[in-house]
Amino acid sequence: MKIYVHSISILVLLVFVTFFLQNNYLEVYGQAQKQVTLTAIVAEPKERWDILFEKALDKLKQNHPELDIKVDYRVLPYDATRTQILTSMAGQTPLDLISVDQIWLGEFAQGGFLTDITDKANDWGRANEWYPTNWEGGKYENKTYGIWSWTDVRAMWYWKDLLKEAGVDPENLTTWNGYIESAKKLNDFLKDRGIQGVHLVGAAHSPDMWYPYLWMLGGQILEQRDNHPTKGSYWYPVFNSSEGVKALEFLKQQVDAGISPQPNHFWGQEFADKKFAVMLEGSWLLGTFPKNEWTSLDERIGMLPLFPTPSSNVNTTTMMGGWILSIPQSSPNKDLAWELLTLMVDPEILTPMLLQEGYLPTQKPIGEGNYSSQLNSTIPYYSKLISMIPEAHSRPNIPEYPQIAENLKQAIDEVYFNIKAPKQALDDAAKKTAEILGW
Repeated sequence: MKIYVHSISILVLLVFVTFFLQNNYLEVYGQAQKQVTLTAIVAEPKERWDILFEKALDKLKQNHPELDIKVDYRVLPYDATRTQILTSMAGQTPLDLISVDQIWLGEFAQGGFLTDITDKANDWGRANEWYPTNWEGGKYENKTYGIWSWTDVRAMWYWKDLLKEAGVDPENLTTWNGYIESAKKLNDFLKDRGIQGVHLVGAAHSPDMWYPYLWMLGGQILEQRDNHPTKGSYWYPVFNSSEGVKALEFLKQQVDAGISPQPNHFWGQEFADKKFAVMLEGSWLLGTFPKNEWTSLDERIGMLPLFPTPSSNVNTTTMMGGWILSIPQSSPNKDLAWELLTLMVDPEILTPMLLQEGYLPTQKPIGEGNYSSQLNSTIPYYSKLISMIPEAHSRPNIPEYPQIAENLKQAIDEVYFNIKAPKQALDDAAKKTAEILGW
């Protein structure tokens, strides 16, 4: 009898515990679990976002068991991304996260389309872990509107066998005179093989490849000046300085030496196809080679972490680009979107994507700290590419920049095709730019 009563007691207890746990489960995970869908628009390629969103979402769900969180993200071609984002934000379409090309930030921020995350970023306390240029690149008018998540730099790439056959020492490529003389030698040696010696950008982004020469000479694209007619202090074009003229004269010297500007650009594929012996191109060029070749790539391809300089006494520099993550003003889930953003740039989550895609970090702990050994053993020339970041410059992220770049593209074309002298071309571009900036 005692055994029977004891068994009944245990059974009742089990029923009670089961009922209690079930009710609490429903309370936490059923009735009270709110469904939230975060929406995003990001730029191709898709693979990088698949990696980041999957890992970050898993962590976000762990942080919020009371929420049923999903992320709905659209991946668009580069050219369509900016237009679609602007259309969505102008129409106040709910949107929680976007990828922003660094040069779009000012336009988006001035239009009131981006959330000011200055306070959140300050409370986060990780600003000093970013390379200064990259952290500042997420700001507009001293307010933070995004986090620069990864970057790229432009460097000099060359085919070792072609230079050796032509009798060109790679070190001769490091100065302006040596670069031009090497180009002549390569062109002469390779002309019967359908290979050009040196690549010269003539496509829409030609200003990007001129800026490093301007910067290494101490010049700037714009500077702040007082007495603006409507804004007090604002940006004024100074790219037509003596430094700018000298930089553009170097491009003219290349054309005069027989280097042909290339109006079409294939982002390094033309180099991988061995149509050029030497190419100044972004670090994304590595992606044109199969990853199973990366471990032995340095046997065939050389890389110099520089743009050629007027002399060995002048320090080289480069230009960096990359992507910023921002939260639109129309986001109905700003706090959750910010948490997702911070998870996406967490080194534990971001580093595997950088390894997979071959991108460069904007964070010192990844670039130089504990995570760097993984990248250094996977990405060819990683340490050399990283060495360029501290001295690299970025383009202005003001709203008028796209128009300024168009003016500079026209000036460069006018010099390429001998329509105007470098000084005249830059002076004319500066005049149009001053008008665009409201002077």
